[in-house]
Amino acid sequence: MGKERPGYIVVEGPIGVGKTSLAKRLAESFETDLLLEGADENPFLEGFYQDPRSGALPAQLFFLFQRVRQIEAMRQADMFQPVRVADFLMEKDRLFAELTLGTEELKLYEQVYAHVTVDAPVPDLVVYLQAPEDVLLKRISRRGIRYERKIDAEYLRKLSEAYSRLFLNYDDAPLLIVNTASINLVDNDDEYQALLEQIHLTRTGKHYFNPMSAAI
Repeated sequence: MGKERPGYIVVEGPIGVGKTSLAKRLAESFETDLLLEGADENPFLEGFYQDPRSGALPAQLFFLFQRVRQIEAMRQADMFQPVRVADFLMEKDRLFAELTLGTEELKLYEQVYAHVTVDAPVPDLVVYLQAPEDVLLKRISRRGIRYERKIDAEYLRKLSEAYSRLFLNYDDAPLLIVNTASINLVDNDDEYQALLEQIHLTRTGKHYFNPMSAAI
């Protein structure tokens, strides 16, 4: 592209906001490797949605171990030299744990976390996607994953609030906040190219992306 670009990009946001789809498209644009959260590989996830009280801890621990393995594998392969794109921050693991676990379960989780967590690399840019709960619900319904049918607006509200708190004072990396409520970054090339341009420009601080087409 002939432009300076971040070396390590993370796309984050609540369930249904489109982070994995955007991460895939960014990886294609930059012709680079892609690190995706393997929700489909978690055998406890369906049980969590059916019964959050009893299913939260095994689901959360599986994700923790999975993310640690992924980051360790990337480090061993020295994969952080060119551009890399991921659809999760390591910080999200604690975010979900605090949201879903009871007091005693959270204590146990924190003990495990302290022993296994690797020193995850700091991104060069975090793209934080937002959307209202009703939009998230529609997108979740449209993608038709069976066990996600149990997700309701209240859970998404709490999750969105948790993400807002996480990024309110986030300063570990440049942050690009994207309101995706009225845009389609996967199928609308103009909106995607506008975002790509903003990604090239974002080097420090916190920035907001709202393309003009979304306001018309």
